[in-house]
Amino acid sequence: MNETPLGQKKDKEMKIFSSFIIAFILVLTFLNSQTLDSLKVGDFAPIWSVKTIDGKLEFLHNWTVKNNRQLRKPTKQPNRHVVVLAFFGTWCPPCVKQLNPLEKVYQRFKDDDVKFFIIDNTEYLRKNPPDGWDGIRNAPYASELFNEMNINIEALDDKYINVSKKYDIKAVPKIFVIDRSQVIRDITVGYEDNDDSKLVIKLSKIIEELLE
Repeated sequence: MNETPLGQKKDKEMKIFSSFIIAFILVLTFLNSQTLDSLKVGDFAPIWSVKTIDGKLEFLHNWTVKNNRQLRKPTKQPNRHVVVLAFFGTWCPPCVKQLNPLEKVYQRFKDDDVKFFIIDNTEYLRKNPPDGWDGIRNAPYASELFNEMNINIEALDDKYINVSKKYDIKAVPKIFVIDRSQVIRDITVGYEDNDDSKLVIKLSKIIEELLE
């Protein structure tokens, strides 16, 4: 499983050795010490509010809520959505490779009641690199990378990693599929080089079932 502990780097931009990986795992372990248990399928997805990389404030409750609640702005956005959250960093090669199959799934369901978000931790790491690894400051900016790769999924700037902490993210990439009642229905961890078609098929099947 090609899973990048939050601390590796894009191949072309920098070389990240095991000492850096260990250091960043320790950082994430400390940050996640506030989380009692890891999230699992069947749990309610933690709520969040965070700005997009373009500066617009976004809320999970704009799109999905528990059955006894109403959406945040029901007059403006009355339909509950399936929500796909992909935790990501531009410094993470598996995350970048995963963008194209995610975009394929997004294009397939963009006109349905499905909302896709990429939760980007790059700016947090750019400002808070583990000791001795300032090279991570040279990681690509998400907006530039998405333009280059023609990725249209909305990206959220988790620059304080508040969302990552709520979702107990110790490694990326990691994808959560959340149903229209705010329940986590699937979690995908890591990404293999040959996973493109597998990921597209898997996510498409789950989303189709949740839209029924």
